[in-house]
Amino acid sequence: MTDATSIIALPAAPLHALEIWSNPQDLATRVHKALGFALPPMNRSAGNAAITLLRYEPTVWLVEGDTSVLADTLGDDGALTAIGGGIVRFRIAGPGWRELLLEGGVFDTSPAALPVGATAATVIDHVGVRLFATSEDACIVYVPASYAQSLHHFWEEALPLLGA
Repeated sequence: MTDATSIIALPAAPLHALEIWSNPQDLATRVHKALGFALPPMNRSAGNAAITLLRYEPTVWLVEGDTSVLADTLGDDGALTAIGGGIVRFRIAGPGWRELLLEGGVFDTSPAALPVGATAATVIDHVGVRLFATSEDACIVYVPASYAQSLHHFWEEALPLLGA
């Protein structure tokens, strides 16, 4: 099962934290008009070819991609903060990706709890991470840069133990 499971560090990407401070309904309407899709609800994602929004907190989204439209839309009702330099993205793919995430973590990775398009914030091996289920067979994991190397090593060590 785990022979085909892979852990790949992805290239750096433009990542931002989008925070809403005031006028949430009005701002949500403006964002929907500007992007062509609504802000995703808690633990979900939404996007298009240029931008993806991942919601992990009540008033904060992780934004990946071109934020120029968002920057012009926010006004004084929120902020867009570049955080890409502090985050490393890993793509874990293959039949054992859900089981691998359970190594060092205790949360529900089942398809019912983490379906395609879902997001989750959790702790794996004492590191706070963000998850984005991109398909039935893959997940993107957003890891603080200071822990990326050690968490990658942890997963590489755990991978052969799965299914044993």
